[in-house]
Amino acid sequence: MTQRSFTDLGVAEPLLRALRTENYVNPTPIQDQAIPQLLAGKDLLGIAQTGTGKTAAFALPILQHLSAGQRSENRIPSENRNNGGREERGGRNRRRSTSRVLPRALILAPTRELAIQIEESFRTYGRHVPLRHTVILGGVSQHSQVRALSNGVDILVATPGRLLDLKEQGHVRLNQISHLILDEADLMLDMGFLRDVRKIMAALPEKRQTMLFSATMPSDVARLAGEILNDPVRVEVSPRTITVDQVEQRVFFTDTPNKRSLLSHLLQDADMSRVIVFLRTKRGASRLAEQLEREGFSTEAIHGNKTQSARQSALTNFRNGRARLLIATDVAARGIDISGVTHVVNYELPNIPESYVHRVGRTARAGAEGIAISFCDATERTFLRNIERITKRPITVVENHPHQSTTASRGQARPSPSGRRSAPKRQDASRPSRPSRRRPASGGTAPKQQTSPDGPTSNGAKPKYQGSEGQTAPGGVAPSAPRTRRKRKPRNRVSAA
Repeated sequence: MTQRSFTDLGVAEPLLRALRTENYVNPTPIQDQAIPQLLAGKDLLGIAQTGTGKTAAFALPILQHLSAGQRSENRIPSENRNNGGREERGGRNRRRSTSRVLPRALILAPTRELAIQIEESFRTYGRHVPLRHTVILGGVSQHSQVRALSNGVDILVATPGRLLDLKEQGHVRLNQISHLILDEADLMLDMGFLRDVRKIMAALPEKRQTMLFSATMPSDVARLAGEILNDPVRVEVSPRTITVDQVEQRVFFTDTPNKRSLLSHLLQDADMSRVIVFLRTKRGASRLAEQLEREGFSTEAIHGNKTQSARQSALTNFRNGRARLLIATDVAARGIDISGVTHVVNYELPNIPESYVHRVGRTARAGAEGIAISFCDATERTFLRNIERITKRPITVVENHPHQSTTASRGQARPSPSGRRSAPKRQDASRPSRPSRRRPASGGTAPKQQTSPDGPTSNGAKPKYQGSEGQTAPGGVAPSAPRTRRKRKPRNRVSAA
């Protein structure tokens, strides 16, 4: 089959010039299938491996639609804006009657890094079209973002939290949105963003073009996506084996205390020149970064506890080669797009198998080759099995390394499927309980009061039963109904014998 070009897909000439500048010759599979459908105005559910060009697949049609549309409908008078409704007086400093452009395209991204990269892509592809765009996200001051919105934008890239904040403050209006994109939709809808997305959807016009893109799409999230898409076209270019084919995957069985030593041993290989190391927790990422830095490895860390400026600085140092290692959590896995990553190390296996796909997708970008290394201890065997089940591929086991663990390789000490320890075994109710050996408060020696189910006590007296209403059962013998054992202060008693 002949490879189609961007011209064959119907991309306009101003966009083609920008693509030629970036040396984009042939569209990727997701672009080849999605761009014609989106140019036709259809809703779309796009599923593709990470790093295969999803951003260009929706950015090019949006830029083409908006640049060809009329902008007059989206302008509102701003001569009385921010002046409390008062008219401007004449004079030298009188502001001109201008108009503000309301956003017509909204792109929601789950992470700040991903939002920044999407906005950069729009800037790259739309350099020859007269459209304005900006990005709004948390972790930084909102003043520059409010100023950009007041100047007017056509394309708005945002994270859900900051967008809702600015909307409630009245700085952004969404009633002119004609194109909505949810990128990394499984994370957006399935991991805490559902409520924010629903609030944003309620503020949008019903008539719009909606697109969802993601590397994975579980069935329950797909059903939810069906609620916000209108007769969507499903474009799925991922094979049944959903990990990137160019990634060589290896697993090292080792004990948890030996993971750092194993990583230091592997880093002696000069071929590991640009490495991303993933952990599950922010605290663990910071601690590992400090330890590796003390060992002489140039290291940066990126996670949710870092400020936005610190995160961007870490990415810049890693992208420019000033840092060899980037320690990251799963949140950052959805937003890192850096070419030349040679290795991805899963220092801790993710408990969500789909996260493994996004982690290893940071290497082998745009058809390049890469290596994914995973450390697995005895408690992570269940995570490894789940990953192999979803990827439909066994991971190559590396043996005879300095920190090999036979316990982990044999799968001992596996956690329960729920990830929690099993409850202790309940004692048989028919067995007598162990007698109390606690000394009485008066200091004397209390006689033994071990009671059999039907017999007398060791001192010959019948055991008394105190009912719920303070009554003693007939004969002083407890009935066969459920017994309520009450703790009472022991007393010194003299045997009746």
